[in-house]
Amino acid sequence: MINVAVAGALGRMGTAARAAIASADGILYAGGLVRALPEGAQERLYDDLAALIASEKPDVLLDLTTYPATVEISLGALRSGVRAVVGATGWSDFDRDTLAREAQERSIGALLVPNFSLGAALMLRFAAQAAAFFPTAEIVELHHDAKRDKPSGTSQLTARRIAAAGFEGEIPIHSVRLRGLVAHQEVLFGGEGETLTIRHDSLSRTSFDAGMLAAIRGVMTLDHLVVGIDGLLAAEPRPSA
Repeated sequence: MINVAVAGALGRMGTAARAAIASADGILYAGGLVRALPEGAQERLYDDLAALIASEKPDVLLDLTTYPATVEISLGALRSGVRAVVGATGWSDFDRDTLAREAQERSIGALLVPNFSLGAALMLRFAAQAAAFFPTAEIVELHHDAKRDKPSGTSQLTARRIAAAGFEGEIPIHSVRLRGLVAHQEVLFGGEGETLTIRHDSLSRTSFDAGMLAAIRGVMTLDHLVVGIDGLLAAEPRPSA
């Protein structure tokens, strides 16, 4: 069994994560970290990471907090010997390099995942494949109006994957924040007389469940930092209908 603690346990994503963990095979909930304990706090909630780790002894910390708190929380987990799966966005290159260095020095797995959706992970893969065939590309990302970071972590990772695949041009990112949206992205490629659009839509936060569970299982096999879950897809079974 994999014991998983959830940072940001009472937030929208944290609540969804706890429900997904409760219904998953081989994964157990190992307490939650919150910014401040609510009045009449539930059992197994903590406002101190060290206390959570000492009491619950998790194998993995699923970090669903916001930037910049996420950086210290995730680094604190690694320094305590707990693997980290980070679903928060807003991380800078320096923050990401620091997390990678901590994971490497301790030979402990970490995953930095801007988007847990399996469809979004496939979008990253398809965009990288298309990069070699088109001279121009742009990204449009659309999210709910409460999302703080702009552009999104998913769009920035998409741009990095396109560039790494050999694309040499600029990759502009356009951000939309509207009430009623969840998480959506279009990657548009243009060539002579044709365009290619790769689009992904998360219509509900349940779209993140399968990837979140895949990340929890996958991080147990790692001894370094990996960004994104697309590398785990080959080993993840097809979700049941």
